[in-house]
Amino acid sequence: MFGSPNQHVFTAIMTGRLGSVSMEKVFRLLGAVPDAQLGPLEQQLLERLWDCGNATVRELLSDGQLKLAYTTVMTTLDRLYKKGLLDRDAEGRAFRYWPRQSRDDMQRAAAVEGIRQLISSDQSSSLPLSYLVEAITEHDVELLDKLQDLVEQKRRALRQGE
Repeated sequence: MFGSPNQHVFTAIMTGRLGSVSMEKVFRLLGAVPDAQLGPLEQQLLERLWDCGNATVRELLSDGQLKLAYTTVMTTLDRLYKKGLLDRDAEGRAFRYWPRQSRDDMQRAAAVEGIRQLISSDQSSSLPLSYLVEAITEHDVELLDKLQDLVEQKRRALRQGE
């Protein structure tokens, strides 16, 4: 498990150092969630919408970077909408689409899913947690202190909620 392809993505998400991790890898990690599985065109269109904020199908096609039929883009955006990744408003006879989540929120969701997979991968939860500690240690030893601070903050918050 520790040497899995998701480990690099997971570590980068957890440490906030995503420069070396493409959104494609984040999407792949999210692929374990059936509703979040994205094909290459869905990924590409979601990336384009993150870059521009919002757009209609015509606007996405207007710069000539996408060599696709209008109906292909329209159908793909509709699938992303039905998967809960986009919102839309009617604009004349078309829709204007925008992402429901930011890139950061999507990355956070991937991290949470990765952690869930890690913890549920073994009956003993201490072994997967040791993988997490090992991944953080290999990346940046100082992050262990940050992890400890976060755990202590969470414990305090849970105690106050009792």
